Amino acid sequence: MLRVHFTGLDLARLRLAGDPDVLWETVLSLHRLRDKQGESIFGDWRSETRARLNGETRLLAPLVPPRGYFPDFLTPPEGLAGLDSGIQALRATPAERVHDELSRLSTVRTLPAWIRSLADGDTRAFGKLIAALHAYHDAAIAPYWSHIQAQIEADRAVRGRALLDGGADALLSSLPPTMRWNAPVLEVDYPVDRDLHLGGRGLLLLPSFFCRRTPVALQNPELTPVLVYPARTMSETAPVVPAAPKSLGKLVGHTRSAVLGSIGGGCTTSELARRVGVSAASASQHAGVLREAGLVLTLRNGSAVMHTLTPLGAALLRGGHAHGHRGPQNRPRVQSSIPERSTPATMLQSPGG
Repeated sequence: MLRVHFTGLDLARLRLAGDPDVLWETVLSLHRLRDKQGESIFGDWRSETRARLNGETRLLAPLVPPRGYFPDFLTPPEGLAGLDSGIQALRATPAERVHDELSRLSTVRTLPAWIRSLADGDTRAFGKLIAALHAYHDAAIAPYWSHIQAQIEADRAVRGRALLDGGADALLSSLPPTMRWNAPVLEVDYPVDRDLHLGGRGLLLLPSFFCRRTPVALQNPELTPVLVYPARTMSETAPVVPAAPKSLGKLVGHTRSAVLGSIGGGCTTSELARRVGVSAASASQHAGVLREAGLVLTLRNGSAVMHTLTPLGAALLRGGHAHGHRGPQNRPRVQSSIPERSTPATMLQSPGG
């Protein structure tokens, strides 16, 4: 178990990440690529990703083993700003820190020669790492970025509602069952027994699409505290391709357009019904059509559901268009980052309602 100890100042400095972190998603997706769990969710993603890879997993696997420790320098906080910013911060990691963290990794497994060179400060080895991360990201993350972003935004809507309704205490109590808030300690299911004293530094809560089972924290307690947890947005239904042209044809009409525009930063079905002036059943039906079209994401929260806009839905309201990018760097949050060279065959479904 991981016990995260809060002070009053830490509660005041509790934060919820505004976007998915591209490097955390990249690293954690390596775990999902190699395990066999969540086949209904990740099965097609695994097949599609493996078809695009050219040995990057073999290079990166020793740095990110299936279980246990991986170096903290692989996930700098700048990853929240996009791939380019994250890679620049990773490249700027002090040599002494790289050596120390890789030395810790070498105590449990034999590292290949190029990683040992990386620990010794070899710039060519660092270039090899950067190239492998870029290539792996392009294959495993970039084609799905808009969907990853939509899932994280849906989770944020639920956490944000808890924060507005009950403050930091309600936010911490709303987290998944693997985390239990017993003030002033957040108890987290964890592979080892550990205490993390925040000491007034606060905590960044980072929902993650590829994090599964138990949350993840940085190993070094001196670094800015981050707790990565599984976003509660993935259903256990099989991935399917939404019939976008047919579904989008159903959008014609004032009421459905009003439903899309009224969802805003997130709302329940009853709130949506009140905003639009229709029955709850009608609001649910319209939200279902929008969800099938890929414009709305619906997340169950207890007995209620929370509707949020996907990046595509927000772009439609703004009159924008999706464009291809490597990642979230230097683009509006509502745009897709799916490269033109690779269109994924999967779109994960969320619970209905």
